[in-house]
Amino acid sequence: MLDGKVAIITGASSGIGAALAVQLSREGAAVILAARRKERIEKLAGEISGGGFTALPVQADVTRRPDAEMLLRTAIERYGRLDILVNNAGRGHFASVEETTDEMIRSMFELNVYSLWYTTRPALVQMKKQGSGHIINIASLAGKLGYPFNSAYVAAKHACVGFTHALRMELLETGIHATVVCPAGVLTDWAGATEGGSMLPFFSESGPLIRKIAAERQIALPSIEGAISADQVAGQIVKCIYAPVAELYTHRGSAEFVRLAAEDRAQAENHQLPVFLGERIAYERLKGS
Repeated sequence: MLDGKVAIITGASSGIGAALAVQLSREGAAVILAARRKERIEKLAGEISGGGFTALPVQADVTRRPDAEMLLRTAIERYGRLDILVNNAGRGHFASVEETTDEMIRSMFELNVYSLWYTTRPALVQMKKQGSGHIINIASLAGKLGYPFNSAYVAAKHACVGFTHALRMELLETGIHATVVCPAGVLTDWAGATEGGSMLPFFSESGPLIRKIAAERQIALPSIEGAISADQVAGQIVKCIYAPVAELYTHRGSAEFVRLAAEDRAQAENHQLPVFLGERIAYERLKGS
């Protein structure tokens, strides 16, 4: 179905990016795998090519504009076109607002926000020449809702959502689509690689507390699907490429809860109250305060 199409995926060394690379290649697209971890994307490219599909690994740090421009230039020089750009590279952080350092804020925005311009600007030059294309930005439910102890990440993903909405307005009737993807929990190594330390102990500690507080206060927690696999998320993104939408919510119940929050923030926060309280207790325990 995507024969002759060319896709760039940033953050392709693992998680959603790697899963999406495999699925797009099986649909017939030539995929350019971009990441800082050269050995990982080379291994993945080998696996894809070994299956009879087309993959090109390009080591690039998209927080650096020259790297991002080199990535786009390499893809166009190699294949002569660009049909899909997936801005997937991202990372979270784990710290309260008062413990979030300037370095964390800068890092969160360099990777999750600034890189969007670095890759999208040169991509648009080619896509406008073609009169077609699709830019897909991977945000998070944290781009639509607030979560404690990762404020810089939440702010960055809100910026990603806003960037995509503005981009869509600029691209009306050009033949170029823009989509923002807002997953909830995904079974990847994201939580173990957050700046400020792994969030895995935090989630393990807070889970029982959240359920206990919800039961004691008789509060119904948000009905959002639990963690799903990167393959499941990638499959939904592939469907979105065939039938583009403005916002893609990959977890059952998440779109409905986002709508509730937009209409009645107080009611949404009440549903989330056990989460916030449980996570605050867990954070204080883990930080020894």
